[in-house]
Amino acid sequence: MRLADSHKRWGFGLMFRWLRRQGYTWNHKRVYKIYCELALNLRIKPKKRIPARDPIPLHQPVKPNSFWSMDFMSDALACGRKFRTLNVLDDFNRESLAIEVDFSLPAERVVRVLDQIALGRGYPDFIRVDNGPELISQRLLEWAGQHGVTINHIQPGKPAQNGYIERFNRTYREDVLDQYWFHNIHEVRNITEEWMGMYNGQRPHSSLGDKTPWEFMACSV
Repeated sequence: MRLADSHKRWGFGLMFRWLRRQGYTWNHKRVYKIYCELALNLRIKPKKRIPARDPIPLHQPVKPNSFWSMDFMSDALACGRKFRTLNVLDDFNRESLAIEVDFSLPAERVVRVLDQIALGRGYPDFIRVDNGPELISQRLLEWAGQHGVTINHIQPGKPAQNGYIERFNRTYREDVLDQYWFHNIHEVRNITEEWMGMYNGQRPHSSLGDKTPWEFMACSV
């Protein structure tokens, strides 16, 4: 029992070999019987199978709110504590709709952010995401069904299928996450919010004819 407590991931085979190395000569079957009676046999958690994906090809939407892209990023404060960001983009004009920053961003927080965005612009037709645990959660799928949103999962290991948000993530990391030595989460949020205003309203995008996301939106409505 003490051995199992000290090495929680050891199975019977490894434990028995360790005991033999310590000089114990107990019979293999006798030790295994006691092992099972003490319920020390480890439960093997099956891997979660991801259903087959049929991602919609990446393309430039012809109207706002047709396709949003969503993804997570991570970094750390100066003290070493890790934080995460939830990035949401409108593929139509590459507009940064939200960058939510916190130490934990569970599925319930994800849907809350999406509802906050929708208050000002309505719900999208599709949201393109990868296969992270929060993005394949039942909570997100229930939310999508309630609001007529289709969650389009890319195929595992193929981030290019979510190319718009991948490109945005790289820009955000280079401009913000790699540029600052954050001392607390409030600094991350404040600098991120200021950067979002610059990104949407001042930074020209070659893919938008050198317009900013907000200029491109204004010319299209």
